[in-house]
Amino acid sequence: MPATIKGLAGQLPPTPTASGTRRGLVPDSAELIEVGRKVLEVEAESLRVGAGRLDGSFARALDVIFNSGAKVIVAGLGKSGHVAHQIAATFCSTGTPAVFLHGAEATHGDLGIYGTGDPTILISKSGATQELVRLVPLLRNFGSPIVGILGNLNSPLAAAVDVVLDARVAEADPHNLVPSSSSTLAMALGDALAIALMHARRFGDHDFARYHPSGQLGRNLWLAVADVMHHPEKTARVTPSDSLRCVVIAMTEYPLGAACVIHPNGMLAGIITDGDLRRALQQHEDIRALTAQQVMTARPVIITPRASLKQAECLMEQRNSQISVLPVIDNETRYVGLIRVHDLYRRSD
Repeated sequence: MPATIKGLAGQLPPTPTASGTRRGLVPDSAELIEVGRKVLEVEAESLRVGAGRLDGSFARALDVIFNSGAKVIVAGLGKSGHVAHQIAATFCSTGTPAVFLHGAEATHGDLGIYGTGDPTILISKSGATQELVRLVPLLRNFGSPIVGILGNLNSPLAAAVDVVLDARVAEADPHNLVPSSSSTLAMALGDALAIALMHARRFGDHDFARYHPSGQLGRNLWLAVADVMHHPEKTARVTPSDSLRCVVIAMTEYPLGAACVIHPNGMLAGIITDGDLRRALQQHEDIRALTAQQVMTARPVIITPRASLKQAECLMEQRNSQISVLPVIDNETRYVGLIRVHDLYRRSD
């Protein structure tokens, strides 16, 4: 156990045994909140220490994967197997082809996934998982370079693999038994490999969208504003000289949360939102004489049809005061539509 990381052993009262508790008896909630807080603190510390230990071995692991030009096989058993599955999925979604291999099933035909030179990542807290130890000489037959994410540097796997990533850590439970900090650190090391490989491959948002066409993240990268916006004839439109009554009637007919103020030549003059109407009512006793030009926001945040939904999301939400609608204009500031924050998440099918 590394001296730099301490688990919860000795910090908390003994865990009650099943025979020592009564059904329906609720433990002290403050005590349990403290247990949860300690777990998060221990796991956070394990990540901090793990980050500080990254060295040339991490660079060699990246070199093995990047230069192989092949898919990566990620293997483990038990909780480490679940972590391996997650790491393989993260690799696939970030431009590194990867496949999960169950350590026990490998020797029963699943080694058929290997091509010559496919690198392997073996994950084991003990570094002595027998199914993985027995795999090593078999993987050499495929010319597979092997990276180990291991929690024991003096273990059979540490001595047998080509590159070791140090995953030593104390678990977060009082008995140092439950895979918690170890699985967190192993998964984080997998994320670090995946994202470093993204950087090496100059993997950008459009690449990400190719692999996530059905998810919300991919949809917002893949689709353009033009794909989901409301066209002018389906939106509330008024001229600068129109009365506020005309604005309210237009917004009632097309209830999208805003009316766009358009010059006679089709150019955008401004926008009137529901909030602008409320403020006008607060500031004026008699609103009958007000015109659209007097109430509108003259320089609204705008977007173009070719912009991605992700760009629209950033304009609407990544600001101190969030906005829910954007006028869509062409390169000559001609009004061509309206997009709402709801449209970012509305399915187009």
